[in-house]
Amino acid sequence: MTFNIKDFPEKYLDTYNIEIIHPDDFIFYQIELAPGKACSAIRDQRNALKNPPKNTEEFLAILQKQQLPQTVSVLKKYVDLI
Repeated sequence: MTFNIKDFPEKYLDTYNIEIIHPDDFIFYQIELAPGKACSAIRDQRNALKNPPKNTEEFLAILQKQQLPQTVSVLKKYVDLI
């Protein structure tokens, strides 16, 4: 996953009063705001990986490789839910 601020033209961000944050921060905040709903959505995403299926540890390793260390760290607290 590549995060490039150039993908978000400032004129559009200003028009809609949108602040750019890193995907890791965004996901982390969603988990902190509503852990049950976020973990349910994350579990659904993991379960959608069928070729090959991924167990929780494999899924967390994928997220780590995608530069989501905060997300992985907080999800380790909810490993039974994902």
